[in-house]
Amino acid sequence: MNIVQKGGKKESFVIQIIDTQNQTWQGTITWLNGKHTHNFRSLLELIKLIDSALNSPIEEEDAPALKAQ
Repeated sequence: MNIVQKGGKKESFVIQIIDTQNQTWQGTITWLNGKHTHNFRSLLELIKLIDSALNSPIEEEDAPALKAQ
């Protein structure tokens, strides 16, 4: 579990690395506060998902970046 803080806002994520291909990670990220899971295909995509979650307001009904798949 990772806790990321930006500007006083704390979010918790569970990151599961499933595979490594093309010299990058593939896996899933679960946003615990928003209760959503998203697959990622690269480390860059993972970083963008985390950044998007930190820059968006938390809304239970409509999660900003990490939509359940």
